[in-house]
Amino acid sequence: MFEALTVLGTQDKAVRAASPWQDDPYDVAVSLAQFAVPMLALVIALRLLVWRAPGGADRARQTVRAAGAMVTLVGLTVVSEWAAVAARTPASSSGAWSSVLIGGLVVNSVLTVAVAVWLVRGRRAHGSADPWRHDWLGDAVFLCRRIPVLRRWVGPDAALWVRSRAMTVFVALSALAGAALTSAQAIGERWTDPLLIAWFLVVAATSNLAFCVISNAVAGFITRPARTRRRRIAEVSVVAGCVVISVATAFRDALWPVFGTGSLTSVPALVALTLGAGLAGSLVTAVLLLACFPYDALGLRRRSGAGATHLRRPDKHR
Repeated sequence: MFEALTVLGTQDKAVRAASPWQDDPYDVAVSLAQFAVPMLALVIALRLLVWRAPGGADRARQTVRAAGAMVTLVGLTVVSEWAAVAARTPASSSGAWSSVLIGGLVVNSVLTVAVAVWLVRGRRAHGSADPWRHDWLGDAVFLCRRIPVLRRWVGPDAALWVRSRAMTVFVALSALAGAALTSAQAIGERWTDPLLIAWFLVVAATSNLAFCVISNAVAGFITRPARTRRRRIAEVSVVAGCVVISVATAFRDALWPVFGTGSLTSVPALVALTLGAGLAGSLVTAVLLLACFPYDALGLRRRSGAGATHLRRPDKHR
């Protein structure tokens, strides 16, 4: 229901012209959810094919968490759409398509609340603090091993390679998805400015990267091996910068008067504002993490593999 109305409101020109949430900051949430929600729905549906394979307890917990992440994205988008209606944007005042979209928003809101309550109950039923021993990547290998064409290409070694290079995989997938989205946008809007195209590619890729890393932390798509403290701080800082870029892009018109004068009409100024904010957010996050968490708390360190933890004896000189 959500995806059908979202695609209708963003891809049909007549409907988009009447959409109350066609402009930023509301459109940023809609654009992200338009692609992230079906991706989560797809992986959840594919996992049902191996539902009775070993690791059922982890599978149930992770699937509930993935569904929760999907519903959270839908909920945030619904909230942003209601904000557009409450702000009485020009498109929300009249028109048949506007009424249809707002009516669909009402239905989506009711369904989102109902599913969220259902998932909370399901999470309580499958709640556990034990570390995960299975992940979605293992299920994907299990499924591919039963397909003759893929059997010779996909195996445990491939899964280990992906787990050890998860961040690289996330960056590559984010860049590919961002390139596809940028190409469609540039062709559809007939962009000719290389700087504008490059800026949109960076914004799309960084939002995708933040989605990949955060959703993986929530739902455990790929179980990652232990990483050094510096690498963990670097990854968190990069993700924070990606989130700031999306927020700055959404609220660029409100932020611009703080740094400049007049309207934000220059592409170089747009690039400097949004990417500069992302860089500043990343640096501030890194400094705060280094200052507040100079060492791992109590020397707690996670082992790779099964996900078990052990306590390291604290250094008396720390």
